[in-house]
Amino acid sequence: MKYNIRGENIQVTKAIEEYVEKKISKLERYFDTPPSSDVHVNLSVYNDEQRIEVTIPMTDLLLRAEVQHVDLYAAIDLAVDKLERQIRKYKTKVNRKFRQKGAPKHIFAEMENEAQNNNQQDESDDIEIVRTKNFDLKPMDSEEAVLQMDMLGHAFYVFNDADSGNTNVVYRRKDGRYGLIEPNS
Repeated sequence: MKYNIRGENIQVTKAIEEYVEKKISKLERYFDTPPSSDVHVNLSVYNDEQRIEVTIPMTDLLLRAEVQHVDLYAAIDLAVDKLERQIRKYKTKVNRKFRQKGAPKHIFAEMENEAQNNNQQDESDDIEIVRTKNFDLKPMDSEEAVLQMDMLGHAFYVFNDADSGNTNVVYRRKDGRYGLIEPNS
């Protein structure tokens, strides 16, 4: 894996860089062949709180973790834990699909002891949709969508852009400002 470690409001020292690489490289044990992906790590400090964002784009999977903590090293450990859970969850899903098809080769290396230890956690990580909503998308601009979102008290709002006709999403960011998600044209 190739590491791209950046710091925002923080000096990325050699010790921090080595710690990040050491921890994230442990994820390679989940793969038959080590992935040749780039690992994007953003470290930042805001109001005495350390934040780490890790993104590992791979062919069939995008691993991403974001953690905030008062201790940078603890944040790194928690981020790696999140990534491990994502890999185990994906591994279970992929292996189940291949077993159903009868394929002899599994994508991820067998982790028998760890699978036994984490069986309960894997079962609790299953995604369950508990409610479905249907609604008509009204054409509007992003400012009106933000007003609608605030009026409803939601964290995001889906709408049709009046100019482009595309389906867009506005959302409230953790810093209190707003974001806009637009599809590529």
